[in-house]
Amino acid sequence: MGDPTLAIIAGSGVLPRMLSRALEAAGRPYLCCHPHGVEVELEEAETEEFYFERSISFFRSLEHRGIRQVVMVGKFQRPRVLNPLRFEGSTLMAAPRILASLRKGDDASLRALAEIIEELGLEVVGVEEVAPHLLPEPGLYASRVPSEADRADVQRASDIVEAISAVDVGQGAVVAGGLCLATESLPGTDAMLEWVASTRVRPPEGTRSGVLYKAPKTNQDRRMDLPAIGPVTVAKAAEAGLAGIAWEARGALLLDAEQTMADAERHGLFLWARPALR
Repeated sequence: MGDPTLAIIAGSGVLPRMLSRALEAAGRPYLCCHPHGVEVELEEAETEEFYFERSISFFRSLEHRGIRQVVMVGKFQRPRVLNPLRFEGSTLMAAPRILASLRKGDDASLRALAEIIEELGLEVVGVEEVAPHLLPEPGLYASRVPSEADRADVQRASDIVEAISAVDVGQGAVVAGGLCLATESLPGTDAMLEWVASTRVRPPEGTRSGVLYKAPKTNQDRRMDLPAIGPVTVAKAAEAGLAGIAWEARGALLLDAEQTMADAERHGLFLWARPALR
């Protein structure tokens, strides 16, 4: 297939595996790398590990090896502890800029990292560019159809997500009967749904109400950190008594799609990729 010109910077979760499969099916060679300490869920693909403290020289080495594009996928945690003895000169020089970005929201942090990578001669691209079919088109992805009440809750949740995303806080909200039960923040979607499950007044036995809605933040750099819905999301939404999950079409990833759709069917939840309104 030739030498790779694309590098995957892989975080945790299933998305790096999904992307690697898509690239292999398309016949595009790639190099897979991951930060030290990240457990990457790849099947047989070889990966290269790099240290945050040496990231500048690492990205320079990619450019020297013929890599032209970088795509960052998966979950990335802010480094909690840095080893001063491990820093090399170029990363040390950039450290104040990088560390300042880490004190901001996720999008600001990733945007700053992308700027640094591109200053080194690499192009940062998104999943939409290298594997566009991983972003679901508008439509229903489970047989249950959202009711008018569900659709009203989705609209309300969409308005809330747009409001909180303007200050780079979160990409999701839970709404039931027009009332906001929770908004996503740094702990993430799973923690939000667990909190809803533990605190909400549950609907009558055999019924479900409320929705989870996810969408990219306002003016988000869509090359990185797109929202994702997967089997765990479905399980936790079911535990919270929700009627379904909606997201902005082509603005979120459906992880392990077959399993996610099958689980939604089993729990009686709708899955709705809602056409973007902005």
